[in-house]
Amino acid sequence: MASSPFTDPAFHTDRYPTYAALRTASPVLRMPSDGATTATVVTGYDAARQAFTAPLSKDTGAYFADRPSGRSLHPAVARTMLATDPPEHTRLRRLVAKAFTSARVDDLRPYIRELAEQQVGRWQPGTEVDLVEELAGPLPVTVICELLGVPPADRAAIRAWSTDLFATGDHRRIDDASHALAGYLSELISTKRTHPDRSLLSDLIAVHDEDAGRLGEEELLSLAVLLLVAGHETTTAAIGNAVLALLRHPAELELLRTGPHRIRTAVDELLRYDSPVSIATWRWAPEEVELAGTAVTAGSPVFVCPGAANRDPAKFPDPDRLDLGRTNASAHLAFGHGIHRCLGAPLARAEVEIVLAVLLEHSPDLRLAVPADELVWRQSRLVRGLVALPVKL
Repeated sequence: MASSPFTDPAFHTDRYPTYAALRTASPVLRMPSDGATTATVVTGYDAARQAFTAPLSKDTGAYFADRPSGRSLHPAVARTMLATDPPEHTRLRRLVAKAFTSARVDDLRPYIRELAEQQVGRWQPGTEVDLVEELAGPLPVTVICELLGVPPADRAAIRAWSTDLFATGDHRRIDDASHALAGYLSELISTKRTHPDRSLLSDLIAVHDEDAGRLGEEELLSLAVLLLVAGHETTTAAIGNAVLALLRHPAELELLRTGPHRIRTAVDELLRYDSPVSIATWRWAPEEVELAGTAVTAGSPVFVCPGAANRDPAKFPDPDRLDLGRTNASAHLAFGHGIHRCLGAPLARAEVEIVLAVLLEHSPDLRLAVPADELVWRQSRLVRGLVALPVKL
């Protein structure tokens, strides 16, 4: 069986030519996956939007029940809310949804802005900094750790384990990180059970201790893992991708410099242009289903590609051009669609908006410190993000 194009190193550097070729062949395409598996890959916009609401399952436990993977992922990582279907998914999502409403996020905006200004305020004019290491990485992880009540001294380790979880192809590294992270959070839950605080994690512990029928012990740990990892990884990528896109498109950057009120709407186009979630989390077809006129056989894994759908010319004319005035940019699928749409979308948007605003105010002449083709991208199918983004102030 031919290898998957997603394993080609060139795919990680620039995946859009691959997506365009696949989409041209068919918006819903059968192709090799890992090992001897054949998967269904969805690259067209309409097909992707349909797939997000189709009767596909995210229950990885059911899929791998008779297909041993040979992996040793910690169950709290392998079986998060993202790997469940209703009614379990509905119950778990309701327990945490109120923490990520637009109103709750608006209350966090002053804190997020303070963090961004502190980070940027340390930079000296005329110097070079890595924007991923100095801003895009630490800010989102600090925010989600603050919400969950993770002590400041432990946050660097959290970020390192989280990065390892997205190391595509390095199964040993991923599995080891899953156990390290789950072990740490298990101890943190024990600590907060005896010393509760006002954090979201303490709130979830109280729900479990009052009624284990609403939230089991294993579910409590898996929710903590998911909120911690999903709460910052993709936002880090989104910030780096957005800043790079603007630096590579000076005319669009100038629009924001002269009209910072445009930032909120500009974020939609930036998310569309270079989506931080390139291939959505695992789905499979429990029974045959049709997507955009193509039959997906029962048992087939289904890879829905927001990064490809967001560059579909049938939905977004001239899709490879960054256009902050694009009128339908908000239709992007960077946050998914349907019942599994990203729970933290309001928080992620706020963090990207605030970071861009602070950079425009404090570092208006920011520019790349290296040629764009020398930048190194993360080796991850799920996340599209930079390893580093060297910039000059």
